[in-house]
Amino acid sequence: MAEDVVAEIVASVLEVSASAGQRVDVGDTLVLLESMKMEIPVLAEEPGTLADVKVKVGDVIQAGDVIAVYE
Repeated sequence: MAEDVVAEIVASVLEVSASAGQRVDVGDTLVLLESMKMEIPVLAEEPGTLADVKVKVGDVIQAGDVIAVYE
């Protein structure tokens, strides 16, 4: 079973590319973050189906916050 996708840095959510129920493969972009004027894609590290995406555009997330949850 895959683990939750967790933020590694403090950032703002620029774009959400995945949604609940969506099947993702390794390397698919889940969300696009912005930190210190750099765009940082959060990529799926494992294939699977997402049960939930916990962020929306405009959210400010902290390191350790859950971005998405696999089923």
